[in-house]
Parts: sequence; structure tokens; C-alpha cells
Amino acid sequence: MAIGVVGLTIGLALGGVVLLGALGFVLQRTVDTEAFRTADAVALLAAEDALPDPLPVAGGQVRVQVVDGQGRIRAASIDADRLVPMVRPERLNRDGRQRLEVPAERVGLVGPVRVVAVPAGTAADPLTVLVARSMADVRHSTHVVRTILLVAFPLLVAVLAGVAWRVVGATLRPVEALRRGAEEITGRAGAGRLPVPASADEIHRLAVTLNGMLGRLESARVRQRAFVSDAAHELRSPLTNIRTELEVAQRLADRTDWTAVTANLLADTDRLSRLVDDLLLLARLDETPPARGTGPVELGALLTEVAARYPSPPVRVTPPAGPLWTIGTVEELRRVLANLVDNAVRHAHGSVVLAASTGAPTVGSRVGPDVGAYHLVTVTDDGPGVAVADRERVFDRFTRLDDGRARDDGGAGLGLAIVRELVRRAGGSITLTDAPEQRGLRVCLLLPALPAEDPPI
Repeated sequence: MAIGVVGLTIGLALGGVVLLGALGFVLQRTVDTEAFRTADAVALLAAEDALPDPLPVAGGQVRVQVVDGQGRIRAASIDADRLVPMVRPERLNRDGRQRLEVPAERVGLVGPVRVVAVPAGTAADPLTVLVARSMADVRHSTHVVRTILLVAFPLLVAVLAGVAWRVVGATLRPVEALRRGAEEITGRAGAGRLPVPASADEIHRLAVTLNGMLGRLESARVRQRAFVSDAAHELRSPLTNIRTELEVAQRLADRTDWTAVTANLLADTDRLSRLVDDLLLLARLDETPPARGTGPVELGALLTEVAARYPSPPVRVTPPAGPLWTIGTVEELRRVLANLVDNAVRHAHGSVVLAASTGAPTVGSRVGPDVGAYHLVTVTDDGPGVAVADRERVFDRFTRLDDGRARDDGGAGLGLAIVRELVRRAGGSITLTDAPEQRGLRVCLLLPALPAEDPPI
């Protein structure tokens, strides 16, 4: 606020100085113009050898003299000196028009005196017309304006400062309320909201935006706390099993079946390793942006490669009619299919079918708007399926349904969460539906297709 008032004061001061300078310049030019007009009229009379005596002038603040080359006065106005020229001869330029300043007492006028000189006469008898005008009126006008500015300037600054103080204060009052609200939120635990001003202006929109940001941060904090809690619980389970196995083996000593203990420890270690890998993968997916269009991937070959890893129960692949190319990272898409087939094999009674075909986006699918065609990849099993009410919840992290909570059969509940994140990074969508013509579950993947006119090389 103080800086604004200081800037305003400096600006007004500079404006006043410029105004005074411009006023003085304009008034002086006016005096010179009138003096030259009078001198030109007298010069015209001198050229016609018709100089009257005395010379006619208008106004009492004007003196006119006509002098020859020797400085003698040939004619003068009624108030002008007829013996002493207003300008010494050595200061006159006989070849051009001049503007001169002379002392007031030499001319007999009040205040500073402005004299203009205009050549006249003939080459044989050169003359110079001298016209003197008092600058007292100009000095008085600039003095009056300067006095008005000096009196009005502090009052104007005070009024503008008061108005600015009220306006800025009214504008910044909602900002101060936001600051206090932010300070209160920082000083206490839990969610909080900033006060939203009633005025529909930029501050109102800022408060709404900040409250939206705080809501997202609170949701992220809740998810992070739940994620850390679930991760700690899942990590503690295999560690507890390992500790229990070792303590029992230590107490039994020679009666310990080290072959069984080693097998159990290896199983828990593998489970712990898989869990840590999944957690690291999810953390990396949360931190790194999606890598769109990293390369072409042929879906038929990828399905065949993934199905070859599961000999029992048999995993069949329904080959597509032709090559189906999508855009993405082959490692991420392989991980997607491997997780889906793992779940299908775990719950299937005897059949898992993989298929790929050219499809179209379904209503509500979250796919990129810049891709015009999609390929549909399905993973179908004949297991118990998933209830409709749980088909969205199973994609949440650490979510396991009741029949999958066994430590050996169920997993940590991260497989489908990883699948959804990887599919989103590829620009596609994933949904769960009932398997057609049999009891079971079908997972449908929509992946962006490469344009037909741009086949991979």
C-alpha cells in the first residue's frame, strides 16, 4: 500500500513538472508568434518606405523600434526609446530572424522582456525591426499554476491514498480471511476448508479452487494412509510366519524337519518378494507419467506368449483373424495379461480362454479421445465369477473378496489394481462382465489400435 502511494506521489509530481514546462513553453511561443506578427507588419511598411511616426502598436506591453545598420533608430512606437536601441548592434544578425532576452530596464517594461528581430528595408539601406514584449503575464500565469499545484497536490494525494486504502483493504479482506483459514488448517489435524467470500470475483474462484485442491489432498492423504496401513499389514504377515517357523525350529533343535522349514520359508519369502515388487511397481506408476505410444505391440502373439506359461488348467487362445497392433509398452501389456490370467487360472474350474478382436469403445469407458479405433481383448474363465456389486471394488488396492482371502490361494489384492493403472497408461479401459453361455467371468480390455494406414515396420 505504501509503495503504491509513493509511486502515485512520484507520478503526480512528474506530471506537475511536465505540465508547468509545457505551459511555459506554449505561453512563450504565443508571445513570440504575436511579436513576429507585429514585426512582419512593420517590415512590410519599411519595404514600401511608408513607416509612420510613431509606429502603431497594440497594447501597452509592446515596444517597437526600426534601426539601421549603424544602430540609429529610424522609427519607434510611442513608448519606445528614440535614442538607445533595445538591442546592441553587435548582437543583431542582419541575415535572419532572432529571439533575444534583454534586461527590462533597457526597454522600459516590467519583468523579463522578449525581443524579436526581423530584417527589413533594402540591400542599399538595410533595416532591422525590433519588437519587445513583456513576459510578466507569462511568469504570472506559470506562478499561479505552480501555486495551485502546490496547494492541490498534497490534498489530491491524501484523497487518493484514502480511496486506495479503502479499496485495497476491501479487496484484500477476503485474502486475509483465506490466510487465517489456511493458518487454522495448518495448525490442526484433519480436513479443513477455506472460507469462500460471497462476491463472485477472482477471490471467490480462488477460494473454490483452493478448497477443491484441499479436498483432493485430503483424499490423497487418506488413500496414502490406508495404503501404508494395508501394506504394513500385508508385509507383517509373511514376516510373522518366517519368525514363527524359525522360533519353532530353534526350540525343536534336532527334531526339526529342516526340509519342511526351508520349503515354508521359501514360500513366505517368495510371497514377500512378490508383494514388495508389486508395491514398488505401484509407487512407480503413481510417480511417473504415462508413456504413450512407446511402440507397436501385436496382440495375437502376446496372447500366445502369455498362455504358453500356463499348462494346467489349459489356457486356450482364440487366434484373431489377422494381426492386431496396439500402441504401448510390451512389458506393461505382458504384465496386464499375466495378472489377469493368474486370477482366471486361480478361480477357474477347468477352462480359461484368451481372445482378441477389433472392438469399439463402450459407454463410460475411459479411453483417450485422440484414438479412433480399439482392439478388444478378453480373458474368460468358468469360475465362480464376481458379483456385480464388487466388480468396481476389486480394482482397489488390497481388495480381496471373501473366497480369495486364504494366504496361499489369494494374493495381496494388488494384481487388479496394477492392471487398471497399466491399462490407463496405455490409453485403454477395463471392465468385468459375465461370461457368455457359461458360469464364470469375462474381463474385457479395450486397447487403442494403430491406424490401418500406418502399419508397423
